[in-house]
Amino acid sequence: MERQNKSFVTTFILRGIPHTPELGTTLFGIFLVIYALTLVGNLLILLVIKVDSHLRTPMYYFLANLSFIDMWFSTVTVPKILMGLLSPDGGAISFHSCVTQLYFFYSLGSTECFLYTVMSYDRYLAITYPLHYATMMSEKTCALLAGGTWLSGAIQSASQTALTFSLPYCGPNQIEHYLCDAPPILKLACADTSVNEMLIFVNIGVVASGCCFLIFLSYISIVHAILKISTAEGRQKAFQTCASHCIVVLCFFVPGLNVYLRPGSIHAVDRVVAIFQTMITPMLNPLVYTLRNKEIKIALLRLKDQGKFVLSVTTGKMSLHLF
Repeated sequence: MERQNKSFVTTFILRGIPHTPELGTTLFGIFLVIYALTLVGNLLILLVIKVDSHLRTPMYYFLANLSFIDMWFSTVTVPKILMGLLSPDGGAISFHSCVTQLYFFYSLGSTECFLYTVMSYDRYLAITYPLHYATMMSEKTCALLAGGTWLSGAIQSASQTALTFSLPYCGPNQIEHYLCDAPPILKLACADTSVNEMLIFVNIGVVASGCCFLIFLSYISIVHAILKISTAEGRQKAFQTCASHCIVVLCFFVPGLNVYLRPGSIHAVDRVVAIFQTMITPMLNPLVYTLRNKEIKIALLRLKDQGKFVLSVTTGKMSLHLF
């Protein structure tokens, strides 16, 4: 007897982002610039945290993990979007490539979700227990927390990918999205998908909501602790650090919850909303943390001065500048 979970579809077609043909070139240019800014911005954050000894703290350790995730999170999706805008055949993706994209999309997305929760916990300890913070958030603890986010993301993604592609796909093969995502893929399955849709709701929507709730609780405690700080300068610094985190958390979670907390629904607007999660947030993270963070700004200036000095020594021309 032939296996019922056999897939007959060998290639999927990603329908891409809804747009008129005249906007294709414009969107390609905009998304290419966003992708370039994302890579450059996050690479710069990684570089400055790596070379500057003043940034060897838990907060910047987690920020380095976030920048690394954002680079790859964007890379998993944006190049395929650009291919779809550039060529009429650019939306075609093989079955196995679709499985791979979905796995890494969910793995990196879930890891980032858990990492935001860990980062809020880190800020909670730093502001609520400043005298014991160094002991409570040791180097080993940071490594365990970061490793836990990566492992949890990989496990959650593997389970969701297996559930999605355990169903038979015998046609049609057009995915109403610009990436391989579970909800639109399930619409193509030749079997009942109600259980899978409910599992998506639980596995992604409820877990993400739980992370949001924990972050919310952390910030209630953080705000309460900040209000107890005696100096206005101390309160301002604490609020600035937390405000940066809140901005990127909202940009990441709101689009995702909008899509995954509505099991069984799929609309063209979902593809537009998802752009904030897959493209805008990875680009905004380095900008938000750079523009609102004095320590990062100072570290960038130190890196700039080091670049000037190294280049001057190498060339023997003290007047030559890197920037």
